[in-house]
Amino acid sequence: MAGAGAGAAAGAAAAAAVAQAIKASGAIVRIYPQDFLAILSRNTGGLVVQSHGGILSSKFQYLTSYKGLVLYTESQTMLPLPNGIELIAADKIWIPG
Repeated sequence: MAGAGAGAAAGAAAAAAVAQAIKASGAIVRIYPQDFLAILSRNTGGLVVQSHGGILSSKFQYLTSYKGLVLYTESQTMLPLPNGIELIAADKIWIPG
C-alpha cells in the first residue's frame, strides 16, 4: 500500500502547486470567443497575448485584461481581432487548474 500513499501525496502536492499558481496569477476568467471579441471591441488600444499550439488538436489561446480581470479564451480558428489591438505572440499560455 505504500504505492497508493505515495500517489496520494503526489496528487496533494500537485493540487497545492496549482493552488499556489492561481494565487500568484490572480483570478483568470474563461469566456467564450464571441464574448472575448465583444470585450475587445470596447477596449480600444488593449493588449492581447496569443498562442497557437496543441497536442491532439490545434487551438489558438488568447489572454487580455479588462477592468482588473484577466480574461482567457481559446478557439479552433484564429480570432479576427479588432483594429487597434496590440498583439503579443507567445510560445505557450499556461492556465492553472
